[in-house]
Order: sequence, then structure tokens, then C-alpha cells
Amino acid sequence: MRGLSLALFLRDRLLFIFMVCLIILLAVSLLLLERERYPGLVELGTIYYFIVIALFLLGTWLVVDYLRQRTYFKQMLEAIARSEELQASTIVQATVTQEQKLVAKMLEEQSRAYLNELGKYRRQQEIHNHFVLQWVHHMKTPVSVIDLLAQEVLQQNSSSQQEQQQLALSMQEETDRMTRGLEMMLYTARLDKFEIDLHVKQVALHELVRSVINAHKKLCIRYSIFPRVEGEASVETDEKWMTFVLNQFISNAIKYSKSKEGGKKLLFQLEAFNDGGGRLQVIDEGIGIAPHDLPRIFDPFFTGENGRTAGESTGMGLYLAKQVCNRLGHEMTVSSVLGESTTVSVAFKPRGIHIMGSRGNGSSG
Repeated sequence: MRGLSLALFLRDRLLFIFMVCLIILLAVSLLLLERERYPGLVELGTIYYFIVIALFLLGTWLVVDYLRQRTYFKQMLEAIARSEELQASTIVQATVTQEQKLVAKMLEEQSRAYLNELGKYRRQQEIHNHFVLQWVHHMKTPVSVIDLLAQEVLQQNSSSQQEQQQLALSMQEETDRMTRGLEMMLYTARLDKFEIDLHVKQVALHELVRSVINAHKKLCIRYSIFPRVEGEASVETDEKWMTFVLNQFISNAIKYSKSKEGGKKLLFQLEAFNDGGGRLQVIDEGIGIAPHDLPRIFDPFFTGENGRTAGESTGMGLYLAKQVCNRLGHEMTVSSVLGESTTVSVAFKPRGIHIMGSRGNGSSG
């Protein structure tokens, strides 16, 4: 390594050494011309002495400069040899020249940027792995319930028609849970390639809301939840992604309202703005969210008190909805009164506002 660092040092200074030797040669040539022009004025010994002194000073400067930078070259070679390590760039510390300091600074900044990016991907991978494990766990429940219901149907062939209908409804509810779980898994996988699967256009939001309500009408009827749509609005958004977001809103509303007795309202208030923007508010009459849980409802896998009570929450619904809204350029907020209601609001920006394709800050429920 020592020989290699010395070779690198000398190779970088070949032009400088050549120029110094050229200057010495030029000076000797001038001295020889003066000696020919004025014999006896300049002795040969003086010329030899000048050459020796000049070469000695050149060699001395090279030795001193090499000793100053030897550690730097060694550290650079060691960093290259250990380049597969994440912290290899931190080895280079013995900088001497301003150029070397700039190189070390660049390596440090590149290393920091690389580690930050790596940290983001690791966090995403952890979230994905956690979600897959949790998703598999939640899918085992409806499968087990369907199996038990099917066994009960086989064992109770003589049961009344009402009992059979109740069993069929229970099985249908479990299959709906599986369908929603599969849909959430699918959209989670698509989220990393959000820009590829994006088609923004003018969407009649009131019609989209009604179609999503129709997809959940059986559950709404079963748990005495009465949806109502007020107002109309046409906004710029992606219809497929917005359908996914609305599904999360309604699923949460049903999940956290069905335990309350009596009829519950589920209100969708739409407001259109003159500039082309709009607002959607989804107001349920469920059990609400505790005030100390509200700041964390957009965190991945956070279920809070309600999630632990309901036992069905993955902690990913509101997280994914927030992620989608951020990337579509919509502002999503949640407010709640514990034991009374929860209001989810989505503000749509005016027409012509650029919809973001970059990864937004996430926030779960």
C-alpha cells in the first residue's frame, strides 16, 4: 500500500516535476550562453552547483509534501478497499489541501444522503413486512369463521329458513371482510408505483360517493346505518384511488358504529367552490376517537383504544387514505367527539393545481 500511495503521489505531480526540470534546463542554458559570451564570468562548477541545489530543493519539497499527504492517500486506499461498508467514507479524515477537504466533504454528504435514503427504504420495508404479517393474521379470522359456519350449515340441515339466512349473511360478511383485506393489500402494493397508476380527470364526487355507498349497503342495512348524501361537487382527482379512500372511510364508519344500539346516520356533505375546488365531509355517529389518540391516527399500524376494542383494526386504513390524499394533492383531516361522532374531511384543490406524484408524509386508523 505504501508503494502504491507513493506511485499515486508522484503520478499526480509529473507535470509539476517536468516544469521544474524545464525551468532548471532553461536556467542552465542561459548560464552556458553567458559563459560563452563572457569567458570566465560563469564557471562550470557554479552551473553544476546550481543544478544540484535546484534538484535537491525539488526532492526536498516532494518528500515533505508526500509526508504531509501520505496519511490521506492511505486513508483513501483503505476507504476504497472497504467500499462495501456503509461508513467507509468516514475513514478519510487526514485532509491537507483545500481540494482534499472538498473531496472529503463531498464523500461525507454523499454518505449522509445514501444513509438517509437507505433508512427510508428500510422503514418502508419494515412497514410492508409488518402489514403483510398483520394482513395474514386478519385473513385467518374470516376463513376460520366461514369454515365454522359451513360446518354448522352441514350439521343443521333441518334448521329453519331464518337461521339459514342468518348463517348466509354471516358468511357473506366474512367474505366481504376478506375482499376488503385483499383490496387493501393490492392498493398497498400499488402505492410504491403511484405515478404509474394515476389518471386524473374531472370526477362527479357525489356520484362516486353513491356508488361506494351501494357497495356497502348490505352492511349498512344489517347494522342500521343510514347513509345520506348532501350537495354536489365536481373535482379533479383519480377516480380509482378516490374510490379506495372512500371505501376506507365507510368501512371505518361501519366498523366503529355497529356496536351502538339503534339507527345511526352516516352523512356525506359535499361543497363545491367557485374556483373548481371542493370539500367532502364524512360524518358518522359511531363511538368516536379518544382525544389522546387523534394525533397518531395517521401513523401506520396505530389502532388506539377503538382498534383494541373492535378487534378488527389493522391500523392501516387511515394511514393509506392519508398517503393517497397527500399524493393526489388533497388535504385530509379528522376530528372527533368521543362517544358521539367522527368527521373526516377532504379538501380538493382548485382546477389546474398540480397533483403530486412524489411520496408524501404519511400519517392510521
